Amino acid sequence: MSRANDSSATGFVLLGFSDHPGLEPVLFTLVLLCYLLTLSGNITIIVVSQLEPSLHTPMYFFLSNLSFLDLCFTSSLAPQTLVNLRGPEKTITYGGCVVQLYTSLALGSTECILLAVMALDRYVAVCKPLHYAVIMSPRLCQQLAMASWLSGVANSLVHATFTLRLPLCGNHRLDHFICEVPALLKLACVDTTVNELVLFVVSILFLILAPALILVSYGFIAQAVLRIKSAEAQLKAFSTCSSHLTVVVIFYGTVIYMYLQPRDSYAQDQGKFISLFYTMVTPALNPIIYTLRNKDVKEALKKLLWKKMEPLLQRYL
Repeated sequence: MSRANDSSATGFVLLGFSDHPGLEPVLFTLVLLCYLLTLSGNITIIVVSQLEPSLHTPMYFFLSNLSFLDLCFTSSLAPQTLVNLRGPEKTITYGGCVVQLYTSLALGSTECILLAVMALDRYVAVCKPLHYAVIMSPRLCQQLAMASWLSGVANSLVHATFTLRLPLCGNHRLDHFICEVPALLKLACVDTTVNELVLFVVSILFLILAPALILVSYGFIAQAVLRIKSAEAQLKAFSTCSSHLTVVVIFYGTVIYMYLQPRDSYAQDQGKFISLFYTMVTPALNPIIYTLRNKDVKEALKKLLWKKMEPLLQRYL
C-alpha cells in the first residue's frame, strides 16, 4: 500500500471532542449508557427471538440479524471512544484504525441493505398475506440476509481501501473520535476528487436507492392497510410497520447527512455529533423502539421471564 508518511508506525491522534473538554465527562456517560443499553437490549431481542417459538418468523429472523449487527457495530467503536473520552491520551494505532474503518463501514453498509430487506418483508406480509409463508421461505430469508452482509463487506473493501491508500504526509491528527472516511479524506495531502467521486457513487446505491425502495414498499403498504375495513386490523398493521419505519428515518437521516453533503460544506464539529448519534445512540434506540412498540416481543419476554421466575416463586412462597 503506497503512503508518503509513517502513519503505520505512529498511528493517529483522535482529537475527538478536545475542543470541548468540559463536555467530555458528559459524553463519556452518554456513550457508556448507550453501549450498555445496546448490549442488553440487542442481546435480549436475539435471545427472545431464538427461544420463543412464536417468534420463529421472517420478521424476527431479520430483526435478530439487525440486533447482532448493531451489537458488533457499536462494539467496534464504543470501547476506543470511551478510552479516549476518559483519559488525556487520545490515540489509536494504525492497525486499530484500519480494523475500525473496515469493520464499521462493513456493518453500517450492511444495515442500509438489511433495513430495505426488512421493508420488503413487511410489504409481503401486509400486501400478500396469503402467500407470505411461501414467498418468504427460510431459504429466501437466509439468501437476503447473506446478500446484505456481502454487499456491506464489498462496500467496505472499496471505500476503506481507496481511503487508506491516500498519502497523509505526516499528518496524524484526525479531527474525529473514530476513524471515518470523511474525516480521513481531510488529512490527505493530495487531490481527493476521485475518492470523493467513488464515495458519492457508492453512497447513492446505499443511501438513495435503498431508502427509495423502502418508501415504495411503504407506499404499497399504506394503500393495502387503508383498504382493510377493520379498524383493529389497520391499527395492528400500522403498529407492526411503524417501528421499522422509525428506525429507518433515524438511521438514514443521520447517515445521509454525513455522506451525501459536499465536502466543502462539511462542518467537522457538527459532523462529530451526528456521527456520535448514529454510531452510539441509534443502536441503543433500536431495541427500545422494537420492544416498546411490539406487542409480540413484549409478550414473549414476559412469558420467558415467567418461566424462569415461576420455580423460584413456588420454592419460596
